[in-house]
Amino acid sequence: MAPHDERSEVSEDAMVVDAEIEAYLNHRHRHRRRCDSFSGVDNVGTISASLMTYASIQVLKPDLVINAGTAGGFKAKGACIGDVFLASDVAFHDRRIPIPAGKLSTGDSLDMTPQDEASIVANEATIKDMEGAAMAYVADLLSVLAIFIKAVTNIVDGGKPTAEEFLHNLAVVAAALDQAATQVVDYINGKCLSEL
Repeated sequence: MAPHDERSEVSEDAMVVDAEIEAYLNHRHRHRRRCDSFSGVDNVGTISASLMTYASIQVLKPDLVINAGTAGGFKAKGACIGDVFLASDVAFHDRRIPIPAGKLSTGDSLDMTPQDEASIVANEATIKDMEGAAMAYVADLLSVLAIFIKAVTNIVDGGKPTAEEFLHNLAVVAAALDQAATQVVDYINGKCLSEL
């Protein structure tokens, strides 16, 4: 008797989707770089986030995108190192165009220009990251719900250098983020989107 081939019971369309997902994951693994080969900078920020979100949604067809990551927090808004926020709104702070108010502000730099700061203050942001608004933009274009879970690694309006504080706190904050992201996934698991 020949061994049972489970694929024979799977539709041809499902096999094509599985092959697309496998090719996508293999491509991501092969081309995963810490630095962009074109500019030599880390693969962070709105361009990388929007492209990867778009590609992931196109291939994986999720009902929900979860962005769990780090962010700088604002002492003036009560943020402390290790706090984890579920962002209620997102906005770009370095687009220099009128945008709706948001609690999570996104830009492409760790530093903050006076124009960025004015926009962040106007948006009443509590936290600042480098990908959230870009991912929200793509998810909205493709009609996919998005949730943003951000753990504070550095205090943007504190006195310490941002990069130094970020690196110093990253490991501890990552543990808090892991715990919070697990709680969010456990909460949404088995629920319909309309229940969220």
